[in-house]
Amino acid sequence: MPSRLQTLMTLLWFKVKFAAKLGVSFQSVNRWEKGRTKPLPLALKQIEALLHQMGDGAFLPPLWGDRGKDLLAKYFCE
Repeated sequence: MPSRLQTLMTLLWFKVKFAAKLGVSFQSVNRWEKGRTKPLPLALKQIEALLHQMGDGAFLPPLWGDRGKDLLAKYFCE
């Protein structure tokens, strides 16, 4: 079982990588996550595409399981 520090470091690594894939700053991702701002429509489309990749098991550490599928269902249900 990963330690709390390992989990936090993994989360930080994920946010940095996620921001880089979207072409935005780490700070932008944090602001979206905290509800201070919302992603632009183009960023939302890119986020949806990344979540599809995550749902296929790419891009996420193994301990996160099906998080991509969960987020797609929550925020991008059709």
